[in-house]
Amino acid sequence: MRLTVTTFVTMDGVMQSPGGPEEDPRDGFDLGGWLPPHFGEETGQYMNEVFDAADAFLLGRFSYQAMAGFWPQVTDPANRVAAQFNSCPKYVVTATLDDLSWKGAVPVRGDIPKQVAELKQAPGRELQIHGSGALARSLMPHGLIDAYRLVIFPVVLGRGQRLFDGGIRPATMRLTEVRSTGRGVVMHSHEAAGAAAFGSVLSGDVISEP
Repeated sequence: MRLTVTTFVTMDGVMQSPGGPEEDPRDGFDLGGWLPPHFGEETGQYMNEVFDAADAFLLGRFSYQAMAGFWPQVTDPANRVAAQFNSCPKYVVTATLDDLSWKGAVPVRGDIPKQVAELKQAPGRELQIHGSGALARSLMPHGLIDAYRLVIFPVVLGRGQRLFDGGIRPATMRLTEVRSTGRGVVMHSHEAAGAAAFGSVLSGDVISEP
């Protein structure tokens, strides 16, 4: 399976508490709920397509607890996100949670990068990370993440937890798809493309478009 990260982010890269003020107020963050005014049918359809490609999920403890408190109660079979979340295996990276009551949830402990590398060897399409910023950042230095889907909302917050933060290793991404909605949401899909490259415009290190 490929390991993919799908994350709602603001234009300045904040991913914290998109759904509501109560979702993730850690570190005094009081700007939660920036997603609902811009989330429409087109964004919902895009997320349906993302979830349709999942064969398993990889979640951090905090994201698991938030999702396990909501999605098991959504039983409408027409809700494609809920159907996938509730039926697919969910691998939860946690050193503290023992009672994983959400059906299909399995704890992952010990050498996490090694465990994730082994999960990727299983047959299937995508092992998906949603939210779980700390988990994603911990896996970035090990080259385990194959692709990123950034769902960028037309909002600037100036503070809050960011996906690419905390001294992560410089890297290059290859853009594979761009979509947008009438409400100003832009979806960027990127494949990991190795280490970052550097040059100087003064030395002519600029590739001209054909």
